[in-house]
Amino acid sequence: MWPALATLAIAMLRINGPELGTDELVTWDAGHRSMGRILAMLHNVDAVHSTYYVLMHGWMAVFGDSETAMRMPSALAMSATAALVALIGRRLFGPRAGMCGGMLFALIPIVSRFAQEARSYALVVLAATLATFLLLRALDMPRRWWRWAGYALCVAVIGLLHLVALTVLAGHCVAVVRRARQEGRVLWCFCLAALAGAAGVIPVVVLGTSQASRQLFWVPEPDMWGLADIWPELFASALCAGVVITLAAMACTCTERRDALLLCGTMAVLPPFVLWAASHGDVSYFRFQYAMFTVPAWTVLAGAGLARATRSWLSVAVALTVLGLLVLPDQRRMRGEFEHDVPHNADYKAAARTIEKFYRPGDAAVFVKGAPWMLDQGVRYYLQPGPELREVFVAKSAAENNELFPVYCPVPATCLRGESRIWVVVPGNDPDPLNTVPANQAEALRAQYATTGTVRLSGLTVALLERMP
Repeated sequence: MWPALATLAIAMLRINGPELGTDELVTWDAGHRSMGRILAMLHNVDAVHSTYYVLMHGWMAVFGDSETAMRMPSALAMSATAALVALIGRRLFGPRAGMCGGMLFALIPIVSRFAQEARSYALVVLAATLATFLLLRALDMPRRWWRWAGYALCVAVIGLLHLVALTVLAGHCVAVVRRARQEGRVLWCFCLAALAGAAGVIPVVVLGTSQASRQLFWVPEPDMWGLADIWPELFASALCAGVVITLAAMACTCTERRDALLLCGTMAVLPPFVLWAASHGDVSYFRFQYAMFTVPAWTVLAGAGLARATRSWLSVAVALTVLGLLVLPDQRRMRGEFEHDVPHNADYKAAARTIEKFYRPGDAAVFVKGAPWMLDQGVRYYLQPGPELREVFVAKSAAENNELFPVYCPVPATCLRGESRIWVVVPGNDPDPLNTVPANQAEALRAQYATTGTVRLSGLTVALLERMP
């Protein structure tokens, strides 16, 4: 209970502070579409996030689409993960180690960062940790088939939420092979359960594989230094990474718990190496977010190390307090206004306020996609429940196109309907905002409109165009 409550309390601090990032705006856009539109979109893009979009569609229908409402499933998932970390630590290393691991998990900056993210990563962390817990229960009594069935179902959930997270099976497999030396039946049960779970995600695998090169083309192929750089990113704090890894290393002196050390060690270390090796082909999957499900294994080990290094609950409390103070600057950074949209730092909220302040009925808009590429949805989100602006050059919306992008008019001049005023929102801060607009659209605008006002904001520029006599 206490690790879960601590994680939830920290996650709720300024949960609505950072503006929505690009990925979160995709969640908002997809979640607001009808089920038919969502399923049609998934045939073209984002099939790997299909389960999450369907879940968020139902969640938003009940709880709304405020920043807090959309991020709440992630906060709850991380809180549940903290409880599972404590349960796994207690089972493997004892009650004090379990409590230490759960409380360490609550203090790690990456945990509260993605507990405040309207994406699937926190749910993936929960599913992977639950799978480990269910595997331990199945290994306790391998002849009870329903325990393996529960594990298989959890494996399927992992794959449906994020295919890359199935690399958690690499860590599980090593531990099972070691256990199979004592009881050969365990290996067969594990293989059947893992295969049954993986079989449930075959449709997502087929669609996701065909879309991977399009969605991840921008992820660079990692070099050898990538294996060193990922650990500070994995904890969102170099200092926290050093502390956790040091405590985990101290746990390795507990020689009587070799099976437990092997399970947690392989789960913590092996998946990033598998991702690194798999990222030297046509597509790179090497992002710290994709390996975040290994953080619970690190904290289970670190909890065991902290329990071994301290002699009383008072010394545990002191150690946790010191760590909490040390990572406080990183926790504050995680709650920065544009932390979810680094490196664009696009101020959608200020752009929406500018338009709302000077809006007149009949105004239209031009939103230029660039970096960030969900600029139109960002401004529209923060305009709620304000004015609806017709995008003059959009022939078919993204939802109607069953895509993340709209279809634009092939001849922009023919799509203008004599609007007296048009708001133009572009990425960056070019002195002439129309320089950022696609050439054929800019030509149509320059022929009929003059810029009468410009506001430069963080990452964005808002301009007002008025029709010339």
